[in-house]
Amino acid sequence: MPLPAPDLDDRRFQDLVDEAKRLVMRRCPEWTDHNVSDPGITLIETFAQMTDQLLYRLNQVPDRLYITFLNLIGLRMLPPTPARAPITFWLSSPARARLAIAAGTRVGTLRTATAESIVFTTREQLSVVPCSLARIRTAVEPGSEEEDAAAGGSAAGTADRSRLLADGRSFPAFRRPPGIGDALLVGLSDPVPGCVVRLGFRGRVEGVGVNPKHPPLVWEAWTGDGWTGCEAGLDETGGLNTSGAIVLHLPAAHRASVVDGDRAGWIRARVVEPEEGQPPYTDSPVVDGLTVCTVGGTVEAVHAEPVGTEVLGQAEGVPGQQLPLRHSPVLAGYGPPVVETSSPAGWLEWTEVEHFADSGPQDRHFTLDAVSGLVLFGPVVRETDGSLRHYGAVPEKGAEVRIRGYATGGGARGNLAAGSIRRLKSSIPSVAAVENRRPAQGGVDGETLDQAKDRGPLLVRTRSRAVTAEDYEILAREAAPEIARVRCVPADRDPAAAGGVRVLVVPAAAMEDGRILFENLVPPEPTLSRIAARLDRARVVGTRVVLEPPLYRGVTVVARLVARPRVNVERVREGALDVLHRYLNPLPGGGPEGTGWPFGRPVQAGEIFGRLQQVSGVELVEDVRLFSADPVTGVRGKEARRIDLDENSLVFSYEHQVRVEAH
Repeated sequence: MPLPAPDLDDRRFQDLVDEAKRLVMRRCPEWTDHNVSDPGITLIETFAQMTDQLLYRLNQVPDRLYITFLNLIGLRMLPPTPARAPITFWLSSPARARLAIAAGTRVGTLRTATAESIVFTTREQLSVVPCSLARIRTAVEPGSEEEDAAAGGSAAGTADRSRLLADGRSFPAFRRPPGIGDALLVGLSDPVPGCVVRLGFRGRVEGVGVNPKHPPLVWEAWTGDGWTGCEAGLDETGGLNTSGAIVLHLPAAHRASVVDGDRAGWIRARVVEPEEGQPPYTDSPVVDGLTVCTVGGTVEAVHAEPVGTEVLGQAEGVPGQQLPLRHSPVLAGYGPPVVETSSPAGWLEWTEVEHFADSGPQDRHFTLDAVSGLVLFGPVVRETDGSLRHYGAVPEKGAEVRIRGYATGGGARGNLAAGSIRRLKSSIPSVAAVENRRPAQGGVDGETLDQAKDRGPLLVRTRSRAVTAEDYEILAREAAPEIARVRCVPADRDPAAAGGVRVLVVPAAAMEDGRILFENLVPPEPTLSRIAARLDRARVVGTRVVLEPPLYRGVTVVARLVARPRVNVERVREGALDVLHRYLNPLPGGGPEGTGWPFGRPVQAGEIFGRLQQVSGVELVEDVRLFSADPVTGVRGKEARRIDLDENSLVFSYEHQVRVEAH
């Protein structure tokens, strides 16, 4: 499908006639007969027809020629990409039987009077597996064979404490005193990949315990390749300091394994080095009782409307056939769609390719114009000797064509803060609630026609080869449309980095009123891998490419405002904070021009003053102060009227402070 060509003048015959009649009523009110039989109306329609033909010719140049040229060089508009988020399904009671949450389950945000619900759909089936405590093992003191034998353990470094637990007897969770690496191993009756388990711990600490807010303890699960960290959604025990519940989110790769002859789905609590300034374990927590149950599960969902198997029509048996989809645009990053054609031997699969240049007459290939929603089969080209060359196979005449595995929707509106998705759209028994514990990220709006026109000359120059900095930026965006911004700069000028480039990637992070979590500005590893693979094919031999996020300079604004009379002071304060977070923002939508803060642009107190003065309800801006800050450590610098950024750095809003006084 060619790019949509703009109309320089979109008026048509009837529009011209209606406009002429309105002018007649204004300029000549005594003319009241506007029937078709009136000679004056006939003249108006005649000239409208001639003008319509003139406008038709006008619309052929010059933009239409420019768009035609872009079509000839193979430029395609980039489609939108969907945001993704892990969705946790919470059960109304602990699982007693296996519960399957089917792929395609719909969840979304709450609908309000001003905003429609944003719907996400799960990609894979989630199995919520019930579990219980099967085994519990601890490390044993060297030389304590008698205690080990009494506990029914082995001499392999851990002892089975299940019998002690069943008899109601207490035992230490770690050695005394606990050492780095000591672990309490909990064996589940079954592995629970992707599930949420709740541990009911009864115990105590004899003597001085650790800081319950920063305990030197991590939870891990066995995944077959090693121990993988578990996210602790809740820990009422404060690092096994006291009795309470512990909620763990287990990784999707959780597997059963054998530890000292006992097979179970193992998880463990391991003692680690305490944080700086925090106390270590001086004595081992004592375990009085432990119960385990499954209370939920987590699966990834995308901001998309998946389309099932869709019949496109019948093949005509000719090269270059185009078949439209019912839904467009087709999302990028959702997964490769599959086209199938019927045959006496069954359904034949066709593979999507970027172009037909490398396709032979027997290759079942197709291309998909994602923006317009067109499936295209290979063309035939007449060679100089008069023969015909087929680029791709041709579906047999009369064969039914269908497609599966594509979705629509997506866009930047799917980038949501953690906790925004709370509504279950599909009825599932035993599921009480849903939530996204992490932000939904990766949603990017589709490319506009103006953006495609700007990219056209760059595409001609790159020819799928990366030589200049702009080449790297264009190819990186084509490889990962879900990124928000990209910038290519030469590597640092030192002998070790000579001949290299740095590609700075800014992901499409979730925003709420302009606020961004700093950790969400780290590009996902799959995105970086896809960009690296594309640039590796296009780079000049000998060029080293480094992918990384840009350097962010935190900026804290401290301001004092005076509100207008009879204006809610708190509302003015929230409005001022929203303006600061949206203005000092590295993502599209922020910055002076709404495209994100420019790389290397300094921040000056004067422009902040002007922005705050425009906030609704502000009578006067009394004072504005700027402080640089490290977003990681939180360390602030000295007050400054101007904060200079490195050439390839961006700003990050960090804990602005606004005080509003009543008039």
